[in-house]
Amino acid sequence: MPPHVIDKGIPRTGLLAQVLVAKYADHLPLYRQERIFGRTGLTLPRSTLAEWVGACGVQLRPLVDALRAALMQHPVLHADETQVSMLAPGKKNTHKA
Repeated sequence: MPPHVIDKGIPRTGLLAQVLVAKYADHLPLYRQERIFGRTGLTLPRSTLAEWVGACGVQLRPLVDALRAALMQHPVLHADETQVSMLAPGKKNTHKA
């Protein structure tokens, strides 16, 4: 049996990848993902999703360190610091993020 990302954990790599891509690439908060999974009949509490995201972050640390080392070899880095409006959960107003 192949090793799991989360030791003795239920989620396989595909589900973890889905949660991470939805959170970071699609900007879909965990509370929305919880509702989406719920509509399909899968009960995944937000706290569980948050634990999975944290565990994946620990596992991805070597990749982050390697990326940081590669980026820091360059004399200049360019970044887009454009502000965007963000809606906080449960609030009707947006704020700059």
